[in-house]
Amino acid sequence: MLYDPGLFEPLTNEPWDAARVRDGIAAVVADADAAFDPDELWPAHEWDGYKAALPMKNLYVGAAGMVFALDLLRRRGLAETTLDLPALALRALERWRAEPDFMEEVPVPEPGNAALLVGESGILLVACRIAGDETPADELRALVVANLENEAEDLMYGTPGTLVAASAMGWDDLARESAAALASRRDADGFWTQRIWGGSFQGVGTVHGLAGNVRALLEVDDARNESLRAESAAALARVATREDGLANWHGEGKLQWCAGAPGIVSAARDYLDEELLLAGAELVWRAGAPGEEKGHGICHGTSGNGFALLAAFERTGDELWLDRARRFAMHALGQAARMPGRYSLFTGGAGTALFAAACLDGDARYPVLELR
Repeated sequence: MLYDPGLFEPLTNEPWDAARVRDGIAAVVADADAAFDPDELWPAHEWDGYKAALPMKNLYVGAAGMVFALDLLRRRGLAETTLDLPALALRALERWRAEPDFMEEVPVPEPGNAALLVGESGILLVACRIAGDETPADELRALVVANLENEAEDLMYGTPGTLVAASAMGWDDLARESAAALASRRDADGFWTQRIWGGSFQGVGTVHGLAGNVRALLEVDDARNESLRAESAAALARVATREDGLANWHGEGKLQWCAGAPGIVSAARDYLDEELLLAGAELVWRAGAPGEEKGHGICHGTSGNGFALLAAFERTGDELWLDRARRFAMHALGQAARMPGRYSLFTGGAGTALFAAACLDGDARYPVLELR
């Protein structure tokens, strides 16, 4: 089975309406403003804050991610927050340093504070982009250097994540050094071995695998990128599971951005074999929207899956895929309205608002990972 149909629900029949989408984005921002507390930042959903020191501060499910999204929506002219984002970015950094929000009992690859999504690097990156000269950028540079030998080999903790940070900051020297270190540790079969959580495995997808690592490498302009694309396309083709013109990439049948076809189609959209890319995108479309267990966010929810449809649109230029992505956006905004109270970039309304904004412009670039 390519995926579990029981985790999905039928898409809404509500037609695309740009004005309603803009209103939905503004509602997400207004709700975030109303829920903010100067001392507690934002309330954490049970899943987001599980066995962690509250409030959540990180980029993945914490205050830094919220600041990132609110700032990006403001820059795009879609919604204006009432919050002082530069001050809030620095506040998140201060709170994280006082009490990091790593999940208890989960081993963190060293150096843990260098992690992009759940460590200090991501918070510093947001602060540098928003608070400017008030942020110690040299401290982010030091974390990028410290992370060059991280064995995690993934976007969440490892060198790929800090490579993304260096590229976003325009630090070509550190981006190239990070890319060289990451490329040197690639296995002979084209994958990387992730060493996290006390074990090791070869990942395929975005957060902990080949597709995410290659996406990070391609942020650096390098003569070797052409062969990197070809080798990675071949590796992904070898491990794809195909049925009746559809495709997925995960032994457990997951169908979400962080594990499975949605993320691989999104991250590998410019080099994956087109027939295979469309087979993955078609599976996303036919499955429909992830239900309440997964939600509407960009990590494992409706919005993340929708980025695969935007990827198919970018690759083919076929408006059918943009129309399909926009159906996902309408559904995701509806889910956000009926499932309030999740304030995070990757799992909550902030990320969903960014996906809806991407559908306004037909922009397939995924938040955080593609900042240039």
